Amino acid sequence: MFFGLATDILRIAITAVALYFLLILILRLSGKRTLSSMNAFDFIVTVAIGTTLASTILDRTIKLSDGLTAFIMLIGLQLLISWFSSRSKKFSRVMKSEPRLLSYKGTLLYDALRQERLVESEIFQSLRSSGYSSLNDVEAIVLETNGDISIISKLKDNGKTAMKDVKR
Repeated sequence: MFFGLATDILRIAITAVALYFLLILILRLSGKRTLSSMNAFDFIVTVAIGTTLASTILDRTIKLSDGLTAFIMLIGLQLLISWFSSRSKKFSRVMKSEPRLLSYKGTLLYDALRQERLVESEIFQSLRSSGYSSLNDVEAIVLETNGDISIISKLKDNGKTAMKDVKR
């Protein structure tokens, strides 16, 4: 009940060490995008990689080569999706959500908050975390594609605004 067979424990130890180093190698080869700030798609891939890692280590019916193949496929798909997303705006819109304006010039946009399932207290927490004491101190608040809330203090309209792709 508390201890398995020595061969099972040894198999788990060897598989865990091998997969650990193989995962690091694969992630390094796949680039920074694989470990970047996560949107919904990235989160799904990360959970799938974690599940694959745990299953391969603990399930004696899954061979190391099967787990490695699953890692390579998941990270390969991540790279492929990222490649297409960086080259096609239509594809990117399908795979990722758009940033969403939550507040503009001191006014909360309650329809946007409701659609994004946020409440005022989360906005005020973000304001405090960013060092602001009032909604009137900021120009805009945006919910980013990865779920982060960005606070924009002042907009300078020089044609290259950070608000360019924000859904209003």
